[in-house]
Amino acid sequence: MTDFIAKAAAATIVVFARAVTAVRAIWSEEGLPSRPCIYFANHSSHGDFVLVWAVLPPRLRRQARPVAGAEYWLKSPLTRFIGSDVFNAVLIARDRDKRTEDPVAQMTSAIDAGSSLILFPEGTRNQSDARLLPFKSGIFHLATARPDIELVPVWINNLNRVMPKGEIVPIPLICTVTFGGALRIQPDETKDAFLERMQTALLALSPKPAGSGE
Repeated sequence: MTDFIAKAAAATIVVFARAVTAVRAIWSEEGLPSRPCIYFANHSSHGDFVLVWAVLPPRLRRQARPVAGAEYWLKSPLTRFIGSDVFNAVLIARDRDKRTEDPVAQMTSAIDAGSSLILFPEGTRNQSDARLLPFKSGIFHLATARPDIELVPVWINNLNRVMPKGEIVPIPLICTVTFGGALRIQPDETKDAFLERMQTALLALSPKPAGSGE
């Protein structure tokens, strides 16, 4: 029964997300990923992973697991059900002192089981004027642990305007989710070089600022 309810809730969330945002997926020339991968995206709203998850074709959606903060998704029976049963999220404890598992080990375990991950390398929602916050090192350690995994940059546009900070009711606006070409960590690539390359790939998918001439 729980599985049936979870599947029904997932279908409802997909329909709702698409209805509110009229979301459109823009895929790279490479097309859909052919095997499990890491989707890494910009992070400006609590609904970011929902939108990425919702635009994936059913086959890819079934294998995609968002990486999210355990403290938020385990705080009540309802959020626990949504995080664990509906989204099958990889729940990471943000408080180092309360961790019983290594976050990288949790994520590599999911990858080894055949799952893709939806990851936000900024680590927290970007409420600044900068297009991206500096990336945390987790994505580097994950790529180092599984160097054959493909990393797919994903730019989410307009969702921060659909769900502004402090608002409960979403504002209907058209959103896009743009997927870039798959990347891999390079042999002997340093952490700083890798993170800079990932950030550059992600920013390349973002809308050009007004007056940029592009």
